Amino acid sequence: MKKVAILFSAVVFIGFTSCNKCHECHADVNGAEVELGEYCGDEAEDLENSGYIDPADSTGTVHVVHCGEDH
Repeated sequence: MKKVAILFSAVVFIGFTSCNKCHECHADVNGAEVELGEYCGDEAEDLENSGYIDPADSTGTVHVVHCGEDH
């Protein structure tokens, strides 16, 4: 029984440590907050680093993106 408990604990620990952290992301576009949806792991970090270009904006302006912040 003790071996089963140890095995179960190891599986649970590995399961929790391998999860991607997902966050809601938004961009600051002309003073308004535009929701971009949920992004996980490297995808969220890449979006924050590269910014957001509004497809309706023909100027190609790159807007600041924030992920995982409470507003």
